Amino acid sequence: MQIGFIGLGNMGGPMSANLAKAGHAVTGFDTADVEIEGVTRAASAAEAAAGRDVVITMLPNGAILRAVAEDVIPAMHTGSVFLDCSTVDVESARSVADAAEKAGLLPLDAPVSGGIGGAQGGTLTFMVGGSDAAFAKAKPLFDIMGQKAVHCGPSGNGQAAKICNNMILGATMIVTCEAFALADKLGLDRQAMFDVVSTSSGYSWSMNAYCPAPGIGPQSPADNGYKPGFAADLMLKDLRLSQQAAETADADTPMGQAAMELYARFVEQEDGAGRDFSAMLPRFEKRGRG
Repeated sequence: MQIGFIGLGNMGGPMSANLAKAGHAVTGFDTADVEIEGVTRAASAAEAAAGRDVVITMLPNGAILRAVAEDVIPAMHTGSVFLDCSTVDVESARSVADAAEKAGLLPLDAPVSGGIGGAQGGTLTFMVGGSDAAFAKAKPLFDIMGQKAVHCGPSGNGQAAKICNNMILGATMIVTCEAFALADKLGLDRQAMFDVVSTSSGYSWSMNAYCPAPGIGPQSPADNGYKPGFAADLMLKDLRLSQQAAETADADTPMGQAAMELYARFVEQEDGAGRDFSAMLPRFEKRGRG
């Protein structure tokens, strides 16, 4: 396929490289001066999109997505796929999808889970909103960039799935870190706690696959000084999106709200900026009840 890829950062760069390695002709654009092996650089987003079968975007937020869409949609030809892999608000995703459909394109919103490691290894999970026809056309690309793609329904539902998933993740990571800090103060060995919780009713991805305690469980960012696999800053972004969506939908999400407030404090007032989201554990280790 002829693919345009806009947004060649920590996620988009390796995703585009994997598509090029698989034999697709990839033309990319980023506002930063980056070189991606196998990807031909374009001078603008519209140039990267012109005449492509599929245009993929990986962008920081909904406002930038809307601005890029205004540039690239007129450059795309009827029947091509506009595949947005950014994590943005549901309203922006649906607005861009509506504009793409009116232009005769096949829009998909397909945010990802798996972080930088998943992007590099081609093991991402895609949560996809859009039509059956668009999903079928993009499916071979999902298979290259990831290990799983779930069609969640119409446009915007991919973003809805991502937001709900990460609201759970943020809350469960916080309580996992709280539990380790409590175990320490109760004199419970961390390995013993992991051995119990990871095989009983406290089981979770945050505990079993991404344990925030160094030296416990599978290798995780905790074993690398909390260098981000998934930055606390990005978790805060996703939790804010969840609460924006909850307000729009009139949904009561007190745990999601509490998680957002804790990550906001951690990132903006403490030392969480630039650290992995599991670095909540050393935060709780240092804190008392008051």
